[in-house]
Amino acid sequence: MLSTLSRKILMCLTGLFLCFFLLIHFLGNLQLFLSQEQAHLQFNAYSHFLSGNIAIKIVSYVLYASIILHAIDGLIITLKNKKTGGNYQYEKREENSKWYSRNMGILGTLILIFLVIHFQNFWYVYKFGSLPLDQDGNKDLYILVVAVFKEWWYVIIYVLSMVALCYHMIHGIYSATRTLGLFHPKFVKWFKIIGTAYSVVISIGFALMPVYIFFTAN
Repeated sequence: MLSTLSRKILMCLTGLFLCFFLLIHFLGNLQLFLSQEQAHLQFNAYSHFLSGNIAIKIVSYVLYASIILHAIDGLIITLKNKKTGGNYQYEKREENSKWYSRNMGILGTLILIFLVIHFQNFWYVYKFGSLPLDQDGNKDLYILVVAVFKEWWYVIIYVLSMVALCYHMIHGIYSATRTLGLFHPKFVKWFKIIGTAYSVVISIGFALMPVYIFFTAN
């Protein structure tokens, strides 16, 4: 059995890894903002490179494990926090905290539901579905991306999920630095600013991708 501190450290490490992965994923997906012809060619080449790279496959297994561990740890910590709801110090801390820091469990659940939908629509279909082939004879992931992002309901779900992700990361990054002791009190303000900026840029960037495809792709 892991102690509460061990669970929090595991939560921090998996959360920070997921935040870093989001940056890599975001940079790769920036190709979707190119002209449709360029995006079609470059995005497919990029996806084929990832699917055939051994190092990327290893990282993907770490990613899946991190998502599962982060979700399980989050559930356990949230349930334990609920049990301490009658404690005076806990209630006082609740009153002084932001609404999103008090509802990390709810935000995390919404993000997890989105991930299940996202994996089903992209990863599962790309791996096991029947997709048309591109000019190089590989599965045409770009066609799938356009087809999914042309669904207005999915675009709405995607954008709302990015709002949840933004608030989840704002609190998560700051909380992780505190738990891991990575900051000096003099620099708390800067950690907040950098963490918030990172969360906002990544979330808005991802949210704009389906919106851009929805209004521009044929």
